[in-house]
Amino acid sequence: MQYRVYSGSDGQSHIEEFEMSGAGTFSFATIEGEELVFRREPMPGWHNCPRRQFVITVHGEAELGFGDGTTQRIRPGDLCLMEDHTGQGHTTTVAKGPWLSIQVPVSMDAEVVASATGDRGA
Repeated sequence: MQYRVYSGSDGQSHIEEFEMSGAGTFSFATIEGEELVFRREPMPGWHNCPRRQFVITVHGEAELGFGDGTTQRIRPGDLCLMEDHTGQGHTTTVAKGPWLSIQVPVSMDAEVVASATGDRGA
């Protein structure tokens, strides 16, 4: 699945499904000087993403939590475009370990979403 986590105009983080390019191969601009990060432990408590990034779950499962009480299980192969830079943020807990994710920086002006629904937010 492909998800987008974003800051809504209500100050909360929200999640929606989205579709990336339907092309067999596609690319997007990364951020010069930024690193690809492998993470085994999620950030603790409520947090915002440190930059616009894709988070790809490689192994295990994580659960994202949102201010309205909703949660979303993220499984191996799932792709999350993280754009919740403001507001309350989200929580991430390991639901099935061991867990490993890859964080890929994405340029703020890169077009990666082909279609999505929901509040485009702040």
